[in-house]
Formats: sequence, structure tokens, C-alpha cells
Amino acid sequence: MLAERVNPPTARGTKAKQEEDERWLACRRGAGHDETQGEGRIVRVGARGSEEGAGDGRRGEADEEDKNGAAGSRLLQTLILALIGLTFYAYYRTTVYDVRQFSLPRNTNHTVYQEGLHLHMNLSVDTRLTGAPRNSSSDNVAPSQYTAHSVNNLSTLLTTLSTSSSSSSASTSVSSKQSNEKQSAVQTVRISVSNATRSSSVVVRSDSARAIYETGHTVPIPERCPNLGKDMDLVVIVMSAPTHLDARTAIRQTWGHYGQRSDMSVLFMLGTTNDRKVETILRKEQNMYNDIIRGRFLDSYSNLTLKTISTLEWVGSYCPKVKYLLKTDDDMFINVPRLLAFVSKHARDRNVIFGRLARKWKPIRNRKSKYYVSQAQFQQSIFPDFTTGPAYLLSSDTVRRLYDAALDHTYLKLEDVFMTGIVAHKLGIKRSHANEFLNKRIPYTACNIQRGISIHMVKYSEQFDLWKKLLDGKSKCK
Repeated sequence: MLAERVNPPTARGTKAKQEEDERWLACRRGAGHDETQGEGRIVRVGARGSEEGAGDGRRGEADEEDKNGAAGSRLLQTLILALIGLTFYAYYRTTVYDVRQFSLPRNTNHTVYQEGLHLHMNLSVDTRLTGAPRNSSSDNVAPSQYTAHSVNNLSTLLTTLSTSSSSSSASTSVSSKQSNEKQSAVQTVRISVSNATRSSSVVVRSDSARAIYETGHTVPIPERCPNLGKDMDLVVIVMSAPTHLDARTAIRQTWGHYGQRSDMSVLFMLGTTNDRKVETILRKEQNMYNDIIRGRFLDSYSNLTLKTISTLEWVGSYCPKVKYLLKTDDDMFINVPRLLAFVSKHARDRNVIFGRLARKWKPIRNRKSKYYVSQAQFQQSIFPDFTTGPAYLLSSDTVRRLYDAALDHTYLKLEDVFMTGIVAHKLGIKRSHANEFLNKRIPYTACNIQRGISIHMVKYSEQFDLWKKLLDGKSKCK
């Protein structure tokens, strides 16, 4: 049995071997079939991979093209936005330039200022216009000769004159004349009005104060001069800048306190400002004290002459019967008791301006100086005698005449030279030197303060010290 197991019979062994060989061949055939199928799958997978690779390549090229297209689109958008921005910038610059051409300020110190010529006429006929003139005011201005009409209303004015119930006949002639003398172009508009009794002629020059001055006051406060000043000896009008609140407050609390008297008033003259915050403060200040007159001029150093003209207009319109007008600045200390004594002493004087007299001053021809005066503005080599600007006293009969003459004269920003020198000299108004008008800074001794009427260059904090020394009766001064 053991031998049979170890060495099986040959037939059985042969048959088993054949079966094993058949199984082996069957396995081989199956493996070959699987290999063939595997190779097919490999080929198909490879082909699919190739196709996918090609697709990825095409997608990459498309993405690259998209990126290039997006970059080009962004560049185009940037160029379009830049063009739009340049267009708006050009339009803005053009618009601003055009607006500036039509928004020139009314009050300038240009030698030639052609816009808004005012025609000032003293007529006995009715000159009220149906349309509001350029210088129309909502203020209740008392009827006076301080009425101006613009050139644009010239035809309306003439129509009104021709249809008036009076027997006067009006004829006009408008001419323009250019003069190259001393590099100055002067243009004139002449209006002639004649009737059976008189004839008058008004010439408006573009370099005159009338061409740039706008009449009226935005805040007139006529109640500060009751009965047109009939019972008043003095009105003091202080030239002040809009921002000088401290100076005005110090004056109100010291020598300006005399303004509460019935025979005098102390008021402030201001122009306009473009600062809204300052305007808000000024409105509150006005509501509290009601002592600020507001003119229709831009408040600046170059317009000091306009400020003085506005002061003369206010006095002529609302306070013509007062005896004297003191024009002064907000850096001045005024000895009011001594000033009232001076006014009482000269109560009967007429046609006079009192102050510190400046004699034989020469105009400065240096263009860099803020006091520069051109040959076109003043040709002579020496100014007429004038009273210096910090403080001067005018008899009331000079106010109206100075106002009218100043408007028709060549404008000069040096207001004291212009008003009390050139214009006053032309009118034959006497300028009288008064020693009490110091108009300069002096040692602040009690005797100096009690002797003088006006002290210059006083800081608002110093007003209280001078006020105390003025009221101190212990000092004995000769």
C-alpha cells in the first residue's frame, strides 16, 4: 500500500498528468484572454488619457486666451475711464473759468472796473423805476439824494423821465472815451437832464468810486439816531473788521459806554465777509447790542475808502441833523468827555474837519508798497493837507458834499488822503489841526490820557487800563 502510494500506477499517473496539463492550458488560455483584454483596456485608457490630455491642452489655451482677453478688456476700460475723467476735468475747468468771469466782486480796487456803473442823479422829477435796479435795497431807506441806478436801467429811467407829469424834457447821450494817459483807460457815461429852470450833467467814470460802490446798508439801524439826529451833538462811528469782536467788546465796556447818552451814539461800521462762521457770530453780536451798521462792500484793507463812503452815506441818510461826526478805528482810545467839550466849543463852526493835520506828504510811487499811488490815480507830487485816518471830526454840513464828490473822483484806497485831503480840498473844506487829536501811541500816563482826545495803537486789553486812568480823579494835570 505504501509502495502504491509512493509509486502510483503509470496509467493513473499518466491520466492525472494529462488532466493537470489540460488545466494548465486552460489557465493559460484564460490568462491570455485576460491579458488581451487588459491590453485593450490599457490601450483604451491610454487613448482616453491622450484625449483628456489634449482636452486639457485646449482648455489651457482657452484659459490663456481668456486671460489675454480680460487683460485687454481691463486696459480698454481704463482708457475709457481716463477719457471720461479728462472730459469732466476739461468741462469743470471751462465752467469754473466762465463762472469767474461773471462773479467778479462788486468792490475791487481795480483802476478800470467797467461792470455796474452807477448813475447818481439829483432830480426834482420822479425817478422811481418799475424794475428793481442793481443797487436796490430791502431797507427802508429815507428819501434822499443817495439814490443810484445802474446803466442797465438807463432806458427805463429815460422812459420814466419822459412820461413824468412835470414839464421837463430829458435828453441823453452816451459816449465812451478812452485815454492812454499814464496807462489809464477811463470810460465815461454822460447823462444830461434839462428843464425850464436848470440843467444838470452827471459823468460816471469807470475808475471812480461810484463805479464800484454799492449804495445802501444791509443792517441800517436808523433807530440809533432818533429824529435824524436833531437832538444829538455827536455820533461816533468806529471802523471795525468783522473778526475784531474783542476790540468791539472792549470799547463797549470802556469809553463806548458813553453811547448810552441821549446826546450821542457810538456805533460800528462793518462790511461783508465770506466766512460763514464769522457771519454767524456777527448776527448774534448784532442781536445782543444792536450797534453794528453793515455796508454793501467786502470788508478789506483795500476797501477802507468804501467803508468811509458808506459811513458818510449812513449819516447823510439817517442822521443828517447831528452836529458832528467822529470817524475813528477800533484800535483807538477816545476821551469822550474831552471830545464832547471840544464839540461844544466848536458848535457853531461849519465846513471844517478837525484832526491831526498832515502837511506836504508825498505819494509813494514804489509798486511794492501797500501805500503805492500811481500817476493815473494822483498826478501831483504832493498831497493836499489832510487829517490822519485814525480819528477825525467832521461838521455835519460836510458829510453830504463829501459823499457826492467822493463817488465821482478817481478811487484811492488811502481813505484819509482821499477823503480829507483830495476830495475836501476840491470842495474847499477847511482842515484844521487840533492838538488834542494825538492819533499815535503815547506813554500811558494819567495826564497824557486826560489831555488828549484820541490815542492810537491801543490793544483791546489796554482799553481797560486807559479807561481806569481816565476816570481816576487823583492825578492833577496842568
